[in-house]
Amino acid sequence: MKKLAVLLFIGCISFSINAQEETTATKVDPNAPKFKFATKNVDYGSIEKNADGVRLLKFTNVGKSPLIISRVTGSCGCTVPSAPKEPIMPGQTGEIAVKYDTNRVGQIAKSITITSNADRPKIVIPVRGNVKKESSLTKLENHEKSMVATPEQ
Repeated sequence: MKKLAVLLFIGCISFSINAQEETTATKVDPNAPKFKFATKNVDYGSIEKNADGVRLLKFTNVGKSPLIISRVTGSCGCTVPSAPKEPIMPGQTGEIAVKYDTNRVGQIAKSITITSNADRPKIVIPVRGNVKKESSLTKLENHEKSMVATPEQ
């Protein structure tokens, strides 16, 4: 009987915690900054191994107050994003540079997480693509360039 009473008490407490009124922290400010991205993901397409791994994610602040990006992180060490340090004013555009380590051959299925003061405080952007092996033609071109280069004296 005591076990049933304790279980019923714990159930009532957990129900009352979940039934709390919405706090002001979860309400959306109508004047909050807002992201509008040029694309919904960072697409590398199909690129060769050791190719340029930098792509730009462009966005506009379509909100009514300055957009401040506090943190941008990659889902792993091979995806390194960097965001603007200064606030993006309403109507202005900005970009986040995403660098992927193209030394890794295979599918790219990563993400970056943007933390800001926007109406959606955390946004996850997928990073997609495929890094294919370096073609033999590219290897031959690199070999020829190294043979033609003269040593410095």
